[in-house]
Formats: sequence, structure tokens, C-alpha cells
Amino acid sequence: MNRSLLVTVALVSLVALTAQRRAEPAGPANPFNGNAAAIEEGRGLYNSNCTSCHGPNGVAGETAPGLAEPGRSYGRNSDQEIFDAIKNGIPDTTMPGQAGKLSDDQAWKIAAYVRGLRGTAIDTPSPGDVARGEQLFWGKGQCGTCHMMHGKGSVVGPDLSNIAGIRKTQSIIDALTKKRHRVFGSGGAQPHALPLLDQYPVVRVTLPDGSTVRGVLRNEDAYSLQMMGLDEKLYMLDRAKVKDIVREPDSLMPSDFDKRLSKDEFGDLLAFLTRQGTSSLGMARARRSPD
Repeated sequence: MNRSLLVTVALVSLVALTAQRRAEPAGPANPFNGNAAAIEEGRGLYNSNCTSCHGPNGVAGETAPGLAEPGRSYGRNSDQEIFDAIKNGIPDTTMPGQAGKLSDDQAWKIAAYVRGLRGTAIDTPSPGDVARGEQLFWGKGQCGTCHMMHGKGSVVGPDLSNIAGIRKTQSIIDALTKKRHRVFGSGGAQPHALPLLDQYPVVRVTLPDGSTVRGVLRNEDAYSLQMMGLDEKLYMLDRAKVKDIVREPDSLMPSDFDKRLSKDEFGDLLAFLTRQGTSSLGMARARRSPD
């Protein structure tokens, strides 16, 4: 075997070994993974002990980096590594150990909450009355007049059946309370500051007979346009025949749910929405588990 072939074999073996080590979880799994009550307790412990430095909801705080910021490479990813950072601190940094302040169970619960922050909303669902939130979704909130949820509702807006599986909690809050919101890529890559949503532009078209139809533009070219009307009909229109096309600057999506609803109602709606979907973290853990 010549020298270049030996080097190639060695490099391939090193890459395979590195990939294997990365795939293997470092240390034991968190005993509270998937335990909603424990994760909720971890949220409270995090808010009491960690937000003064790290900030709420995984965003950066005054003196420490965010624990769930998009695009950031984390030096501690496994359950054991996060637990060790909480319990023992991080050498040569301002991160103190909490061993004398928190029990092991409390540290594990905070770690479970932090792992959830790095996933999507369903990994750390918001507290509240879920049944009441569902009632608000279909009733007072009128969300079903535009959105589909598990086969029920309207096709005018995007289907929300997996909303918590693709968006972070803060992103859902932004969509309910801010005019400027958009999701890029997977849930784990969503920016905290979201620019204007442009996939659902609102148009009002005057048809050849003088009647008007208002809805969401789905596709267009130099000769035609397709729109989903608020009457839930799909319109295939010839540009040369329509009399007028007006593009409206605002989205159909209301951005004042925090004012339309009481604080408790908003929390209950959020509790419902953050439980709709499939957990990417849960699926990843299931793939690592033996049959």
C-alpha cells in the first residue's frame, strides 16, 4: 500500500470516528426530557436564576450570550454538558457554578428547559389553559376564518397544524403582536427580529364585470395571476381582462391579539398554539434510542 493511499485511509477513518463521536450523546440523557411539568418548573428556575445574565426566552441578556440564538454554535450541546455548565460553571468565564444553590434535580430541570429553547415551541410549550385556548382560536380570536388546523378551518392563510413544530414561541408571539414577522428555514434557525411576511400579499382585483374580489395573491406572471379569495375560491385570472389590481400594504393577519384578548386569554391561546405539531428534538431523541 503506497503512502498516499495510507494517508487517505487514515483521513477517512478519522472523519468517520469524528462523525460517530458527534452522533453519540455525551453522558446520560436528562431524566426530565419530555416531562412537561418538570420543564415548566425548569422555566421558573431559569427565570429566577438565569435571566439576569442570559435574558428571557433564550435571547441574549446584559452580561451573557443567548442560550437559543439562531445561527450560534454551542460548545455544550448534550444534556450532560448543559447540566455540568449549570452545576459547576464554566472555567475562565463569568459563568458561576450553582452546585451550592440548586439541587441536581433542579439543575437537570433547567437543562431540560434550555434544550427545549433550542428546539421549537412544542419543546417548551407555554403555560395556560389549553382547552380554553382552543376555544379562543375558533371563537373570539377568529383564527379559523383564515387558517386551517388539523383539517378544520379556512385555506386562505397558512395551515397551522404544525405551527409549534416549525416556529419558536417568541416567533409565534411576534406573529400575533407585530406587523413585521417572517420565518426563515427550520424552527431552529429563526431570527429573533423578523422582517415583513411577503408570502401572503393582499390584493383587490376588479373583474371584467365590474365586481371586485379580495384575497391573497398566490402566483403571478406577465400574463396571469392566481389568488385565493376570502370566499375560499381559487381565481385564475387573465391580466389583460381584469380592470384593476390593487395591492394592499397590510397583511390580513391581525397584529394586536395582545390588545384584542385579555392577558390570561392571550396566554391560553399561546398555550394552545405552542402544543400544535411534532417535536424535532423528540424525533431526534427517538432516532437515537434503541429499538
